[in-house]
Amino acid sequence: MPPDGPSLQLTADGRLRHLLTLDGLPRAVLVDLLDTAAAIAAATGGKVKKLPVLRGRTVVNLFFEPSTRTRTSFELAASRLSADVVNFDVATSSTTKGESVLDTLRTLEAMHCDLFVVRHKENGTPDYLAHHVRDGVSIINAGDGDNAHPTQGLLDAYTIRRRKGADFPRLAVLLVGDILHSRVARSNLHALRTLGVGDLRVCGPRALLPADLDPGVRAFDDFDEALPGADVIMMLRLQKERMREALVPSEAAYFRDYGLDARRLSLARPDAIVMHPGPMNRGVEIASDIADGRQSVILEQVSNGLVVRMAVMARLAGALPP
Repeated sequence: MPPDGPSLQLTADGRLRHLLTLDGLPRAVLVDLLDTAAAIAAATGGKVKKLPVLRGRTVVNLFFEPSTRTRTSFELAASRLSADVVNFDVATSSTTKGESVLDTLRTLEAMHCDLFVVRHKENGTPDYLAHHVRDGVSIINAGDGDNAHPTQGLLDAYTIRRRKGADFPRLAVLLVGDILHSRVARSNLHALRTLGVGDLRVCGPRALLPADLDPGVRAFDDFDEALPGADVIMMLRLQKERMREALVPSEAAYFRDYGLDARRLSLARPDAIVMHPGPMNRGVEIASDIADGRQSVILEQVSNGLVVRMAVMARLAGALPP
């Protein structure tokens, strides 16, 4: 958890001020964000039409790392809330001339921007910026290093709730892959633990499993042993640099031991759902017929990300009643 994470994220009366991590956020705040996303989806008939919630406000996508899904989702979410949207292009910005991240932020702040969506390769960068913004400006962490990706954790929890109901304690949820280096895994574990998932499991090669897992999380290095009784199977992208580091021998070997195919899926509950935050490596962590199959909710996750990010921005702007 970043220093001062929960206290920095909340106002004195418990409202959301920044979204930097899900670690330590009260359950009531998480549930409120999920409820708000559901209300937005219901109010727009599932079509996510434009709402005047952020009219007159400016949202900046401050991405220092490549992104397709997350950046586009935030851009569309802000636009659907009627905000003005600025996409910061790091390749043509003054950061290439040596300008610091904080100076970049202060320059954009001076142009009366209200909300910054920040992705950065260094852990803690959104937290650092949140310590320095002026009153009334909010920071959303869109992924920092291997630390956190809170909106991904929220949209995954939202997807699980839509498919499996709000009774999280009765669920068995399994995360598979590079748990050690995955900011997605970390945020999902924080969210699912706070929401009370009764049986939380992780699985992967021993070299890719953290040593400091919460005592309530069950760890497996045998995929077949981890699957029985699972209601939700969340596959994680294999980061190919792990093969160069010799933590994984090859793509073929990884798929043999940790790839989700039809045989393995049959070991879980018959109505288990299959998730993946993307981008997928087909034939490495998941077989194509499973990724595109009837139990897959992968594209639904992408769609749900839009209303979840709309809910986060609306709450940060104080633009919706509790």
